[in-house]
Amino acid sequence: MSREISRGRPYRRSPAAGAFVPFLLLSQRKDGMLHWETNRAMTRAKSDVMQGTLALMVLKTLDVLGPLHGYGIARRIEQISGDLLSLNQGTLYPVLLRLEQEGAIASDWGASENNRRARYYRLTKAGRRELQSEVQGWNQTAEIMARFLAAKAEDPS
Repeated sequence: MSREISRGRPYRRSPAAGAFVPFLLLSQRKDGMLHWETNRAMTRAKSDVMQGTLALMVLKTLDVLGPLHGYGIARRIEQISGDLLSLNQGTLYPVLLRLEQEGAIASDWGASENNRRARYYRLTKAGRRELQSEVQGWNQTAEIMARFLAAKAEDPS
């Protein structure tokens, strides 16, 4: 391990040039952003999730599958992402708590598949309205971004 990493700096020495290059650590959370590892040795890089998208993923998961416990929600999000996202409890449960405090979801205690006590989350009417609003906003944003990504420079002739 290099001295820079041991001092808490998120850098590692590049084997080719001897320079230090930045890299992301596993499951960092700062400023509401979630970060996943982007190790070049991995076949697929894990990506950042923009603020607010995890809440939308949770709402949509509960809308499609009905009541689920936190572990089930996390696994379903990972599955839908093609394992490009990896959620841990420290990332998911604060979002679930916030959504519950806002009234978008409600929870009840029940038994999981392996007879353990688990908190099951379900979408509320307010949560369905929030989901519809968020989906419309994201669809509009996606359309705008698609236009920018498809834009080409005008022909000078």
